Amino acid sequence: MSVEPGEAPPSNWGRWGDDDELGTLNFITDEARARGAAAVRTGRAVSLAHPVTPVSLAGGGATPHGLSPMPAPVQQLLVYTGSPARALSDVLVVNTHHVALTHIDALAHVPVDGRVYPGVPVDDAAQRGTLRHASTTSFVAGITTAGTFLDLAPGGRLAPGHEVTAADLDAAEARAGVRVRSGDALVVRGGWVVHQDLGEPLPAMTLDAVRWLARREISVLASDIGDHPPGHGPALVLHQVGLARLGLALIDNANVSALAEVCAETERSQFLFVLGALPVHGATGVPVSPLAIT
Repeated sequence: MSVEPGEAPPSNWGRWGDDDELGTLNFITDEARARGAAAVRTGRAVSLAHPVTPVSLAGGGATPHGLSPMPAPVQQLLVYTGSPARALSDVLVVNTHHVALTHIDALAHVPVDGRVYPGVPVDDAAQRGTLRHASTTSFVAGITTAGTFLDLAPGGRLAPGHEVTAADLDAAEARAGVRVRSGDALVVRGGWVVHQDLGEPLPAMTLDAVRWLARREISVLASDIGDHPPGHGPALVLHQVGLARLGLALIDNANVSALAEVCAETERSQFLFVLGALPVHGATGVPVSPLAIT
């Protein structure tokens, strides 16, 4: 992890107790939820998720054209024995952390120095094939709060390999004429689609940007950019510091293009953020379709 000499990365370990499993979701107050509700003007709901077309387990290959060289995000086995059919059913195999799947990371997804948020030994957190601490259990009740959208590259996209800094976030905030507040779910656009653009150097968040996120006490980050893919750049600061040390709820591979259009059309960048995750306990992540209610 790239950290300047003598400079410790920001951390929320111990801030809400040694057994905390909510991390930055602790910043969401009734006031933040009410602020989000008050931001609704049209009632229009905009999804922040990429659509997923399952690939058949019965054939067709595991790697659809245009995706990264790994199994498809969702593979499907249809239970159908022919007519007359009383009902159809299926079994879905989900590759949760696939780059083409919009998902939320459990806080224990990425350990640092043998520990997961907020300093629990990974051997204590992960036992018998499941997570016993800082898992998707924390999201079962859902997330509702105020949302803010920041566009880092209006009308285009960030340059290949661009390192996003606090100055970039400040500039986007100034353009939008808003102030990101404690408890906000922050949606950031860089103009990239990771699973389609893996052939180019992807933009990524820097430690400087993560410090900005920590200072603003955001509760959730949903973005179309994040860390460099493993093996394609420096350390994964957003996951190793933001997720593991701050306990920041990360929504990876968000689809923010529709929200960008709505915000440009309405000249408004604030909304109600709503996420109802699958009530799956003990996992490292779960697919989600977050909604911005404008």
